[in-house]
Amino acid sequence: MAAVQLNGIYKRYGDTQVVHGVDLDIADGEFVVLVGPSGCGKTTLMRMIAGLEDISGGDLTIGGTRANTLPPQQRNVSMVFQSYALYPHLSVYDNIAFGPRIRKEREDGFKPRIEAAAKMLNLSSYLDRLPRALSGGQRQRVAMGRAVVREPSLFLFDEPLSNLDAKLRVQMRTEIKALHQRLRNTVVYVTHDQIEAMTMADRIVVMNSGRIEQIGKPLDLYDKPGNLFVASFLGSPSMNFASGSVMSDARGTALVLEDGVRIAVPEGRAPAGARVTLGIRPEHIETQGGDVPFNVEVIEPTGAETHLYGKIGGTTWCVTTRARPGIEPGQRMTLGLPLAHLHLFDTESGKRLD
Repeated sequence: MAAVQLNGIYKRYGDTQVVHGVDLDIADGEFVVLVGPSGCGKTTLMRMIAGLEDISGGDLTIGGTRANTLPPQQRNVSMVFQSYALYPHLSVYDNIAFGPRIRKEREDGFKPRIEAAAKMLNLSSYLDRLPRALSGGQRQRVAMGRAVVREPSLFLFDEPLSNLDAKLRVQMRTEIKALHQRLRNTVVYVTHDQIEAMTMADRIVVMNSGRIEQIGKPLDLYDKPGNLFVASFLGSPSMNFASGSVMSDARGTALVLEDGVRIAVPEGRAPAGARVTLGIRPEHIETQGGDVPFNVEVIEPTGAETHLYGKIGGTTWCVTTRARPGIEPGQRMTLGLPLAHLHLFDTESGKRLD
C-alpha cells in the first residue's frame, strides 16, 4: 500500500493549461474518488499519477518516493480502464497471467495468485473461456483480476463502469468496494457519475475546469456543499436553486425572488440587500403546510418516489415525495421550505454563506 501526495501539480499542452496547481493528500489504504464533468481534468490527473502523462509542474510522491520522472512500471501501480483492454485471443487465465509472464515471473509463483484472484472475483469457473464468451461485468472482473495479480500498492480506476448497463453498474460498484475492503490498497477512482462517487468513496474530490472545488466525505459534501458548483453537481435529482435579494422587515428575514415570491431564510446569513442564491434538495421540500406557491407541470412516478416539476422564481424545481399525491399536471400547491435544509450562496462568487 502507499500514500499519495500531489503538491502544486499542473499540466500544460503547449499554451493551454488543463490542470491548475492541484494539492491533494491521499492516505495509505484510502478510497478516493475524483469526480466532475467531462473535460474537468480528472482523467488527466490520474494519468499523471500512473505515469502515462508527463507532469508539467509540481511534485508527485507515491509511498514516500518522488515519482515525477519514474516510468510507469516502476511506480507499483495497476490501472483498470474503461475499455477492459483484454486480449480477445487469450483465455481469462492467460489474460490475467499476461503481466507476470511479460515480467518473466515463474508460473508456479504467480499461478496461486491468479487462482486466489479468480476466487475472490467469482471467475474460477471461467478461466478457460475467451473474453467474447463473457458478459460485460465478467470482462471487467477479468480486468480487475489482472490488476490484483500484480499486487500493486496503488489501484487506479478510470471510469471502469461506464460501458455497463445500469444493473451491472450497481453490482460492480458493490464488488469494487468489497475488493477494496478485503485488500485495503490505496485506490484512486475517476468517474463523472456522482452516484458512484457518493456510494464508493471514503473521500470525494470534486473537480471543475482543472481545479479542485471541494474535498470531503460524501455525506459532508452532500449536506454542506462549499459552493454552487458542488451543490449542483452532487445529488440526483440535483439541488433546486432560486436567486433574489435579502429583505428584513417586521415579518423576518426573507429572500425575495424576481417574480415577487418571498421565502423565509435564516437570519444573519446575509445582509439586507445582498444578492443571494437559495438552494434546497428535492427530498427536503414539504408538500403540505407551506406558503411557497408551486404550479405542477410534470409528474414522474418512479415507484418508490414521485418527482413533481414546476417553476419557482423563473427556474424549474423538482420536489421529491415518497407519498403518492393525488395531483395532476396544472394543479397548484404550496410548498414548505424548512430553514434547517436551506443552503445560501453568494450569487456572484458562488461561495457558501454560513
